[in-house]
Amino acid sequence: MRLPLYAQSDLPVKNFSPVLAYSQDKAMRFLDSVQRLDSSVHWPHVDPVLFMENLRFFAKSPLKFYEGKVTNFCAYMALTYLPLNYDPEYFSRFMVSLFVNGQATFGNVKLKPGKRVRNEAGLIKYKGALDISPAGQMWFLTLADHFKGYLNIFNHRFDKGDENTFWASTNFAKFNRMLKKLFPQFEVHARGADIIKPSVNDWLVYLSKKMQEGPVFLYLNNRLLYKKTHVKARFGVPTHYVVLLDIYKADNGKINIVYWDYGRKSLQQVTPEFLDEIIYGVTNCKLKTDKHEG
Repeated sequence: MRLPLYAQSDLPVKNFSPVLAYSQDKAMRFLDSVQRLDSSVHWPHVDPVLFMENLRFFAKSPLKFYEGKVTNFCAYMALTYLPLNYDPEYFSRFMVSLFVNGQATFGNVKLKPGKRVRNEAGLIKYKGALDISPAGQMWFLTLADHFKGYLNIFNHRFDKGDENTFWASTNFAKFNRMLKKLFPQFEVHARGADIIKPSVNDWLVYLSKKMQEGPVFLYLNNRLLYKKTHVKARFGVPTHYVVLLDIYKADNGKINIVYWDYGRKSLQQVTPEFLDEIIYGVTNCKLKTDKHEG
């Protein structure tokens, strides 16, 4: 059977447009053109009606995309900031293709999730809003199934509940590799590591400059970030990825950071010393110009 155009598995790599409202409108027009999807033999537990509702919600409200409670999907959610805020139409077309064909190409990567994760999508429960987001489950499970890092060696094959385990985890090198493969339209620059923190004299100046170039991702010690009192700890490891949305100096000399995670924008006021303590990695993305493409 010949599939409709929207179900082609290999979508062309395209230049992302920073004009979000225009791309959102194109995404909604595309989704409206699809009208109705039949159930997918590849994703037996994904309800097609709810799936399409999810995609419309993602296109209209990109900052409400949510990785779920107590999962290790934060890295995949962070990088989703790029397609949802630069080209939701491309993301929508990819997701429909993935649903219809069971595989699809995103950027320079052909994503072909295994049967175990395809059977799991739509069944994840007790994770908050992710429970009613089979499209989000598909996206996260597909990325986690394809991309592997040294942390995944401990759990390489998906089993029920692995969204909470090392199977879904992402080290810093893997995160940057995903960005480069999925988004060839961007130059990706990273500084940091899983164990050794980068040395930066003034984080406010450094991060402000990087934000002028494009999206900035922070690799953080999440355990310290969400302590009720920001006090120095003896031990710390990075566990969390967020998108930095703003950073500025407060009147009291502290630093205000506005970032996106858990489906919302958050504001934290921290000392420069504390900010230096929790940052283990910085990745910034810059749209390529024509002279860099080829």
